[in-house]
Amino acid sequence: MTAPWATARATAARTPVTVEEVVGRLREIGAALPLSDGVAVFNRLYLTVTEAVRDRLADGYSTDDSHSTDGGYFADPPAMAELDAVFAGRYLLAVAADAAGQQPPACWRPLFALRAHPGVHPLQFALAGMNAHIQHDLPLAVVDLCLRRGCGPAEVEQDYHRINGVLAEVESVVREQLLPGPELPECAGPLTHLLGTWSVETAREGAWSAVQALWELRGLPAAARAFTAALDGSVGLLGHALLLPLLPYDGCADDPGTGAAARLPEARSRTADEQA
Repeated sequence: MTAPWATARATAARTPVTVEEVVGRLREIGAALPLSDGVAVFNRLYLTVTEAVRDRLADGYSTDDSHSTDGGYFADPPAMAELDAVFAGRYLLAVAADAAGQQPPACWRPLFALRAHPGVHPLQFALAGMNAHIQHDLPLAVVDLCLRRGCGPAEVEQDYHRINGVLAEVESVVREQLLPGPELPECAGPLTHLLGTWSVETAREGAWSAVQALWELRGLPAAARAFTAALDGSVGLLGHALLLPLLPYDGCADDPGTGAAARLPEARSRTADEQA
């Protein structure tokens, strides 16, 4: 591994506390990887989503940041900010494990194992990362949040579903940026078919069902562990399917530095004028 990737590994292993810290970690990981790397493709997507959520969190905080003001996007911004950090921590631990030569959770293994496969389109990497992070990491993060805050899932459900709007906006941009154009007919058909089998909205609804199941099992540790292990494995199997190489790929490949992998929009920090 390169020195920048080793540095990213060291910081990724630490659980983030704030959304800004998550943004910084994601930027550091992205800087350590080539644009065409499958993990880098997902990382740029995740950074874009995180900055969009951060901006929504900023809309509605009072001056002391202790509660949401009327008209804010989220009903409970502090809870959603904490969820964002807890949620990101699971991806960061997967990055740290891979960079240390260890196996990440089963749900993440397909992405890390196939990150350099020439027959996998960049959009497939983005979907596989979202699949692992939403369908496995998210329900565990929501349950962790509820246990930490002494609340039940019903108390965060409204804001949980509000994030769907943010994700839908980002996902539509990403699909437009990464989908092959009409000049790539050989791979456009299989890729379009693949896209029809997975959606972020369906994934998040499934994740919420997993939240409810895990919450009911919280007093049964053995059953909860078995459910979590089964979830990890099933999400990993779907990840393998999402990363099925779309051969022949020679006619569909982009140059790593200028093609689809590089077209994912860079996340940005809001300017002082935008934040005002």
